[in-house]
Amino acid sequence: MAFDEQGQADTVERKVDICKRAQRLLTEQAGLPPDDIVFDPNIFAVATGIEEHSNYAVAYIEAVKRIKAEIPGARVSGGVSNVSFAFRGNDTVREAIHAVFLYHAIAAGMDMGIVNPGQLAVYSEIPAELLERVEDVVMNRRPDATERLLEIAAKYSGTGAARPEADLSWRQMPVTDRLTHALVEGIDTWVVEDTEEARLAAAHPIEVIEGPLMAGMNTVGDLFGAGKMFLPQVVKSARVMKKAVAHLVPYLEAEKAALGDTRPRGKILMATVKGDVHDIGKNIVGVVLQCNNYEVLDLGVMVPATRILETARPRRST
Repeated sequence: MAFDEQGQADTVERKVDICKRAQRLLTEQAGLPPDDIVFDPNIFAVATGIEEHSNYAVAYIEAVKRIKAEIPGARVSGGVSNVSFAFRGNDTVREAIHAVFLYHAIAAGMDMGIVNPGQLAVYSEIPAELLERVEDVVMNRRPDATERLLEIAAKYSGTGAARPEADLSWRQMPVTDRLTHALVEGIDTWVVEDTEEARLAAAHPIEVIEGPLMAGMNTVGDLFGAGKMFLPQVVKSARVMKKAVAHLVPYLEAEKAALGDTRPRGKILMATVKGDVHDIGKNIVGVVLQCNNYEVLDLGVMVPATRILETARPRRST
């Protein structure tokens, strides 16, 4: 952490100087590899009403840029919930502050953060009025930013984590839109019945996966790629997708059996390489391939590259 004999660093220069000094001590005296070091340049609360605090988020973001540029191999973390502490008790505003802060911090090079994944809003779905005023606060864009956010904060005083399920107006949308909404928001409450409704409307169950479900995950992917969704939210979306696909698997297998053609169209080897434990996407692809008469050999997760290669091209005995 960016602490020295004078205390916590709160300006860009102090944050960067302390981290550089720490890096020299850790590498030259303690012998640590540079890429084993994770710096926390201190995230402090904004919108406290104290003018000196107004630039705290910007100072962290600018420090991240410089640390990543000036300290090769360094990783950067931080306690994200600190930034919104001034609005404790108003989950909706806090979620918006976290999402906006992460949007800019990740773009600056932040590698990881301490945050409650249940208190993360989707950046692009923050109401325009709230987004503008939170952006003003986080990026310190105007001197009256705190006052302007306080003016509207009471309008958003509900518990943000429950908001997507409490507002059920989306349940009136067409089933394809409901599935997309459920995937983006990570809501699995109705995904099985919505998937069944979509299956009954489709000519073949595979069309539900290749149609509305993949369309929803593509939206999730686009938001994640743009930095408007974060990894914990993507994991929740993937779990909803997994639940929907699990409902469809018996229907997919029954249709395949009814066709009577058991000859495989080819053989597919699947695995996640060592270091990757995320298998939801792999499993979905495997289901689609099997339903299209491919033989799938799934080695699982965290598979060493040598095992994958040996399975794909077994050594011939001499």
